[in-house]
Amino acid sequence: MGVSEKVAYLKGLIEGLKIDADSDYGKVFQAIVDVLDEVSLEIEDLTDEVMELGDGLDVVSDDLADVEEVVFDDEDDELDGEDECYMTTCPECEEEIFFDETYLEDGAITCPNCGAKLEFDADAFDAEDGDRE
Repeated sequence: MGVSEKVAYLKGLIEGLKIDADSDYGKVFQAIVDVLDEVSLEIEDLTDEVMELGDGLDVVSDDLADVEEVVFDDEDDELDGEDECYMTTCPECEEEIFFDETYLEDGAITCPNCGAKLEFDADAFDAEDGDRE
């Protein structure tokens, strides 16, 4: 039995007592039933809104799952076929710079943060951990 049904049951009980609606007790009981009736309607409205929000959240969650699948599957594919990744620190701006083998073969890279040209010896990089020795 829901809240509305319980309030309706209480109304019936009060009517069954045959209390004069103009008496003090009748007025109190009527006021209590009116408040309970309003509360039950509010609860029903809130329940409906929560259900709608839940449905909307399910849709957003499904959309996010689709986006994650596209994004992370692409990353996994790239990582499977990707060359080694290397890292060095720019001596000018002290930011970490990540690059692949093509820059390693060139022996130089331009810092994307400050524009400084970094030259290095390809033998100075350890391919196992991708860090500069």
